[in-house]
Amino acid sequence: VVKAFEMEIIPADRIVAQIGDTLILTCNTTGCASPSFSWRAQMDTPLGGKVSNHRTYSTLTMNPVSIVNSQLYICNVKCDEKGVKEKHVKVELYSFPSDPIIEIKPSLVAGEPVTVIYFLQDDSPNTETKTVTYRFHPMAEDSGKEITCVARLPIANMDFEPKQRTSSQKLNAHFGPQSTTITASPGNSPMEGDSLNLTCVTRSNPPPQIVWSKYFAKESIQHLIKNNVLSIPHVHFNDSGRYICEVINLVTNKTEKAAVDVIVQGAPVVTKLSIEPSTTVQEGENVSIQCSAESNPPPKIILRRKSENADIGPNSATRPNSATSILLPSVTFQNGGDYECVAENKFGNSRSEITLNVKYGPKNTMITVIPTAVLKEGETVTMKCTSSGNPPPVISWNKKKATGESEKISKNATLTIQNLKSQDLGLYECEAYNQFGKEEKAVELYVQGLLEEPDQMIPLIIAFSSVAAVAVPAVAILIYVSRQAKINGSYSLVKALRLKV
Repeated sequence: VVKAFEMEIIPADRIVAQIGDTLILTCNTTGCASPSFSWRAQMDTPLGGKVSNHRTYSTLTMNPVSIVNSQLYICNVKCDEKGVKEKHVKVELYSFPSDPIIEIKPSLVAGEPVTVIYFLQDDSPNTETKTVTYRFHPMAEDSGKEITCVARLPIANMDFEPKQRTSSQKLNAHFGPQSTTITASPGNSPMEGDSLNLTCVTRSNPPPQIVWSKYFAKESIQHLIKNNVLSIPHVHFNDSGRYICEVINLVTNKTEKAAVDVIVQGAPVVTKLSIEPSTTVQEGENVSIQCSAESNPPPKIILRRKSENADIGPNSATRPNSATSILLPSVTFQNGGDYECVAENKFGNSRSEITLNVKYGPKNTMITVIPTAVLKEGETVTMKCTSSGNPPPVISWNKKKATGESEKISKNATLTIQNLKSQDLGLYECEAYNQFGKEEKAVELYVQGLLEEPDQMIPLIIAFSSVAAVAVPAVAILIYVSRQAKINGSYSLVKALRLKV
C-alpha cells in the first residue's frame, strides 16, 4: 500500500516558550522517501535557531529562546514525485523566571505609613518589569502576620508551568515601648532584710534597652540588674524610695517610663548617736547630743542620760521622729556621763550608748585631820587632802616657813606627822592641780605646851584650822584651858587659844 505524502510540525499550531529555555520544533514527513526540508520565519527574519535535517524529519533548535524567537515559523517540504507541502507554527514568549520580590520601605514602625513594593526581577532584554505598590499603616498586632504577593501570567488557553508565582514575607513591625509597668515581688513594702525583685514589663519590638534609676539619688544604682529585673538581696531602710524604669527602643527612638514606690518596713535602727563638738569637752562649752534612727513606721526616739530613769528632764528628749537632740549650754561636770538613745516602733526597738567626758579643774578640795581628839605630845597626826576634777588632780603638801616661803614636803594626798613636836607647828597647804586649774586649802597647827594647876598637869594639846587658798581662813579646835592655870615652860603662837575661822 502506498502511503500518501503528509507532513506535520511538532508541537503544532501554538507554542508558548519561556525566554531562556530550550525550544525544539520538529518538521516530520510520511509517504516520501527522500524529502527536502527548509525553515523560514515570517517576514524572512532570522530564524534565531539551528536547523538539523534527517532522512524523514528536520529540527529547528532555539537554545536559549530569546525575544527574537517570538514569531511565526514555517516548514517547507518537497517530495519529487509528490509535490511540495508546508505548515507553520506560532511561537509566543514569556518571561517568568522567579518569584516576585517584596520590598518594604521604610522599616515597619507601628502607626507610621509604609510602602510595600512588589516587582518581578528579570534581566532578560526587552522584558517588562511589573511593579505594584501598596501603602498601609501597620499596627503592633500586625507583627508576625504575612503579606503575600501573587503574580500570574495572563496567557489564555495554554497549559504551562508556572502560570503563577507567589512570595510571602512576615511582617516585623517595630513598635513601642508600650504599656510599661513595674512589678515588685513579693511586694513594694518588704520587711528590712527581705529580698526584693523589681521587674520592668513592657511591649516593644525590638526588645528595648532598660535603664534603672532612683528618684533624687545622687549616684547610680549599685544593685544587681539582669535584663529587666533589679534585685536587692537584703533590703535596708535606705533602699526605700521611688524606682524608675526607663525603656528605650533604639529603632523607633521612642522611650517610656514607669515608677514604683518602695517602702521598707521594720524595727528601728539607730543610725547616728553623736556629741558635738566632741565626746570630750571642757567645762563651760556648749554641747549638743544628737540621735537619728531609721524605720517604717517612723520611730519614737528617747534620748536621755542613763542615770536618769525618766524619759524627760534637762538631760533627755523624747520625740516621735527620725531624729532628736539635747542641747547643753555651758556644760558642767554634772552633765558628764553615759547617754543612751532608744528608738522604738511596733516592730521592735534599738538602742545605742555614748559617753560625754567633761574636763574640769579641781573642785571641792577638803582637808581631813585624824584624830580630831586632844592629843598628847609625841603622838601622831594624819592630814588627808581630797579633791575632785577631770582628769583627777595631782595633790601635794607645802608648809609655810617663818620667812613666808613655802616648802614642798609631800607629793602624797595624805600627810602623816609622827612624834608631834613644837617645831611641827605652822601652816600646812594642800594644792590640787590639773591642766584645767588648781585649788588650794590650808590647815594651821597650834601646839600648846604644858599647863600647870595645883593638883595636875594639863596635857599637851594640838589646835588645827583649815585655811582657804586665798584668804586662808582658819578652823581650829577649841582648847580648854583652866582660868587659874599658870603657863610654865610652854610654847604657843597665841596667848589665849580660841577657834579661828
